Amino acid sequence: MSAAVHVTRFAPSPSGELHLGNARTALFNFLLARQTGGQFLLRIEDTDRERSKAEFVDALQRDLEWLGLTWDGAPVHQSARATIYDAAFAQLAELGRVYPCYCTAQDLEFSRRAQLASGRAPRYAGTCRLLTNERRSAHEAAGRKPGWRFQVQAGERIEFEDVVHGKQVFASEDIGDFVIRRADGTAAFFFSNAVDDAEMGITLVLRGEDHLANTPRQLMLLRALQCSVPAYAHVALINGIDGTPLSKRNGARSIAQLRDEGYLPEAINNLLFRLGHASAEGELMDLAAMTRKLDARHFGRAPARFDSIQLLSWQKQAAHGLSPARLQAWLSGVAPPLGDAVQRDAWYKAVQANTVLPRDAAVWASVLAGPAPALEEQTLQQVRAAGVGFFAAAAGAARQQGANWQSICKAAQTASGAKGAALYRPLRLALTGHEHGPELGTFLLAMAPAIIEERLQRFAI
Repeated sequence: MSAAVHVTRFAPSPSGELHLGNARTALFNFLLARQTGGQFLLRIEDTDRERSKAEFVDALQRDLEWLGLTWDGAPVHQSARATIYDAAFAQLAELGRVYPCYCTAQDLEFSRRAQLASGRAPRYAGTCRLLTNERRSAHEAAGRKPGWRFQVQAGERIEFEDVVHGKQVFASEDIGDFVIRRADGTAAFFFSNAVDDAEMGITLVLRGEDHLANTPRQLMLLRALQCSVPAYAHVALINGIDGTPLSKRNGARSIAQLRDEGYLPEAINNLLFRLGHASAEGELMDLAAMTRKLDARHFGRAPARFDSIQLLSWQKQAAHGLSPARLQAWLSGVAPPLGDAVQRDAWYKAVQANTVLPRDAAVWASVLAGPAPALEEQTLQQVRAAGVGFFAAAAGAARQQGANWQSICKAAQTASGAKGAALYRPLRLALTGHEHGPELGTFLLAMAPAIIEERLQRFAI
């Protein structure tokens, strides 16, 4: 692909939440535009009046902004561009390239089944292409409102060079006449999509390979309208770990769901950057680094596989690298009541290394602010094995020195002679109820000294 300045677009249909596949499309388009000093445009494809919802438009924009994928200019709404589509439609009509189609959904399904039964690939049979005026009038009198189809010319060879898949060749005989205007007067996908790409100056259309078969139709429209033609790149789709298309059944969640679970945008972007795009970079990258490292030659043709374990790995890197301010904002919903700035800073610092998702930190919030941890019999035996005087000395140090971990350890060691695990494990179990966890010297700074003393004193013998 050339190093020309690219104008790219992300063109979602606002009929649902933003999912990983569409988010990856947006990411790649954003990066390619920024890499070449071009523009990344947002187009809302909302001509389907029944499925398009305003709340999904708002949610899509909110998700993109959260991911850091900011677009240039105001979003373009197809629902506000009827006059543009009408003008293009009139141009095709003047050329004799459109005709009304009165076929019902039942008619089309019957034709499709008949073609399949005879071993042919299903396409529109041209039923309404040569209707007489009398037949059209009869359909109108019966109350049928037509859609309008683009008339595909026979003997055409549609070729283009796909950035990912290389040279693509289609014969017009394999493409049936297709609807460009619905019966309600709105522009259909093939038509509005192609017209907008030309009108908005899009130079590169990067989208999922499920749209690859749409491209020859859009090229025919653009050439009939004598419009400029963009380059095309159709990236491999994302499968689940089981090799089937990514769905709720095999672990797919929307961007909003992942955000609600506590995933960070850096983690999601780093995973998406490597789904269908080979990268030797093993470290967490920000969008600026991704912009430098994206290489269109490294887009893969085989389906990419989403792995929730990989997402958690990127999430761990992102969480452990958060600044103190971002860490506190991220965990604010699970933080325990904290008395002052010293306790607050200590708690966040202590739990960061043990937190991948906020629910992990919630465990340590409960340890800090909840009741003294109840210990199972086997754990109690480990605590009691510390011996006589161990916890009495530790509790005494807490009473005199407060949340001073070194003083507590030294007092317990002096009283019992314990060292290493025999010293630290009983203290950690008594204080937290867990054998492993945050660095205790920092964690205890967030805990009230009276609570520290109480938890140690209960095991004094």
